[in-house]
This record gives sequence, structure tokens and C-alpha cells, in this order.
Amino acid sequence: MDTDAPINASALRANIYNILDEILASGQSVEIERKGRRLRIEPDKQPSKLDRLRPFPEFEVIDSDDFPDLHWDSEWKSSEL
Repeated sequence: MDTDAPINASALRANIYNILDEILASGQSVEIERKGRRLRIEPDKQPSKLDRLRPFPEFEVIDSDDFPDLHWDSEWKSSEL
């Protein structure tokens, strides 16, 4: 399909599914001419995975030296092999 030249509505009607499949596969838009005006069918722009990331909530980084009395000795379990 020539992407520069618009197609007419009759050609669109005759090949709608093929034209839509080609738009999805190529990512290119197609122009249709109807009553002297041009319409465009184009694929939706999907956001990338990075664009869909949401910011992590702010948190404060604390130095472990700020907790001198914090002990995990009672929680520690050694594994005996």
C-alpha cells in the first residue's frame, strides 16, 4: 500500500480488515479521502514500560549508627548443617 497517496472510501470499505492489519503491523498511518476531505487512521501510541513506572514514595535514608541500641541477636537463628 502506498502510504503517501490517500485511498478512497470505497477502497477502504473493500479492504478494511487488510488495511487495519497493515496499520497495526507497520505503525504507519493511512489517509482516506472522503468528499474532498482527508481523514487519518493511525495506531494508538502505547507508552513504554518506563513511561508507565510510577514514582516510588519518598523515604528517608538513616545511617545504622543512629541506632546503637538496636540488636537482632534474639532474632538470629543459626543454621546447623
